[in-house]
Amino acid sequence: MAVVELAELHYADCPTTEAEVIVAAPPSAIWPVVCDISMPAKFSSEFQGGEWLDGVTEPSLGARFRGRNFHPARGAWETVSTIYLFEPDHQLGWAVGSLDQPAASWLFCLEPVVAADGSGATRLRQWAQLGPGESGISELIAQMPDKESRILHRRLAEHNANMLATLTGIKELAEASV
Repeated sequence: MAVVELAELHYADCPTTEAEVIVAAPPSAIWPVVCDISMPAKFSSEFQGGEWLDGVTEPSLGARFRGRNFHPARGAWETVSTIYLFEPDHQLGWAVGSLDQPAASWLFCLEPVVAADGSGATRLRQWAQLGPGESGISELIAQMPDKESRILHRRLAEHNANMLATLTGIKELAEASV
């Protein structure tokens, strides 16, 4: 059995992960699902829901929302995020905590593509970056600095699994609506 060597990860390098699916629907059919701030809670084991803040009812550049999360190792917590990238039918990105030093950054990207059968489709991608700001993970690493890379690999794998579940759920919702 071959042993797979994992790359050494460091929080200071802001490690990332991403997942993608091909959706048999145009970006315009997917965008409303992506913009539903509570939608990922239907599919994620960690994200429990969210609500817009400051009287906002939908995403826009600078809009803020509160997210509720739960992880068995940490319990429940809330974050406040700000939309830093908003291009309808194309990209939606938000920073958790400070825009200058986010605890994490998240992004949905929608790219029109041609499906294998020649029909129109969309490549739906979700991307996440840890850091550079303080977070629960950076606090955990500070307690166990010798396990930093292992902690980061595990956390990115958890995020990736939830991202794939969310993307698959969006795919099913969008394809059912066209």
